[in-house]
Amino acid sequence: MTSPGTLPSTQHLVVETSQVDDVRSLIALVDARRPLLWLRKGRGLAGVGEALRLEFSGPTRMQDAAAAWREIASAATISDPLRMPGTGLVAFGTFAFADESSQSSVLIVPQLLVGRRDGVTWLTRIRLDTSGLDAPPVRSTAFGPEYRITLTPGMESAEGFQKHVTQAVERILDGDLSKVVLSRDLIGRIPADADLRRVVSDLAVGYPDCWTFAVDGLVGSSPETLVGVQDGSVTARVLAGTASRGADAESDQQAAVDLVTSTKDQDEHQFAVQSVLKSLRPHTSHVLTSEMPFTLKLPNLWHLATDIEGTLTDNATSLDLIDALHPTAAVAGSPTPAAVALIDQLEPFDRGRYAGPVGWVGADGDGEWAIALRCAQVEPGGDVTAYAGCGIVGESVPEKELTETRMKFRPIVDAFG
Repeated sequence: MTSPGTLPSTQHLVVETSQVDDVRSLIALVDARRPLLWLRKGRGLAGVGEALRLEFSGPTRMQDAAAAWREIASAATISDPLRMPGTGLVAFGTFAFADESSQSSVLIVPQLLVGRRDGVTWLTRIRLDTSGLDAPPVRSTAFGPEYRITLTPGMESAEGFQKHVTQAVERILDGDLSKVVLSRDLIGRIPADADLRRVVSDLAVGYPDCWTFAVDGLVGSSPETLVGVQDGSVTARVLAGTASRGADAESDQQAAVDLVTSTKDQDEHQFAVQSVLKSLRPHTSHVLTSEMPFTLKLPNLWHLATDIEGTLTDNATSLDLIDALHPTAAVAGSPTPAAVALIDQLEPFDRGRYAGPVGWVGADGDGEWAIALRCAQVEPGGDVTAYAGCGIVGESVPEKELTETRMKFRPIVDAFG
């Protein structure tokens, strides 16, 4: 792990934020090969370069990140007249799902950051005070040549996935657990000089209500907010329970009604909601949730959704809260320890950062974090691994769960293909 302790004590980050004229596209500003981006409905953050990179691993990776970030932020010299969410010192982050994952978890502080929110656009320059390196220029660049690839089954075949669903249902009916989330993978390879902004742009345009992200090769568009922290308030959005969109208005409405009235989906959703509430209670007061889940409409799916709001009662940062919340029942199962153990037993691959927290954190600890869903990890050599999963309960049917993963793969498959 790289931490502030490895940096000379005389070094610290110097951060300067200023308001600038609006830019047409945040995506066009980021690096074509390793973009840094957090975007939703046209607002968000675009990072260029790396002023500081911190890597973490193991069971305490998020706790270590929270401690390291407190030290870095307290030592930084920050000039931020705007004082808005995302101004001043910011790090992009992505964390592995499993404690024993071989994939590193990272916080990346860019050299340059361009943000846009509530009609205000800003530029932040960040450097180590002993660095003589010039910051990269802020400029939009044209996308590189088009490319299209086909993603094919990886380590988990369709047949293998259905077999594992059957085994999971047996364990649930035996009373070992109530729910487990199982996933499968697709793989491909993009050209070495491929412009990843093309994939990110397709996701942002196709799924504007989702968090479109690109952090250290992890790209995706997630509909699920793990946690947001701003000025002492905490928010989350829980998604669990899924149905395909209908082919016409009548069938589409019926699909939504069937989802709301589905005992299987309602049970799965409640597992996920209670998981989040239990994790937040030690840190919050006055937690509010909608009495009944609502249907969230995406271009390809209906989801059951519940929004949660609360007030922080301690000094927890967004990094502390992702540690408290991860993994939720929405991406692991219930009870969580038994579900994680079964995932480790049945899934034939390392999830990497899939279903882990992805987002950003500011100097004050506030930030926005999503669960890394509808995503793919792109390695520097061009290898691509995409993931999709679904919640398995006692009533689950293997063939239907396989169909659900195909629906959830669609955003990434379409963006690459």
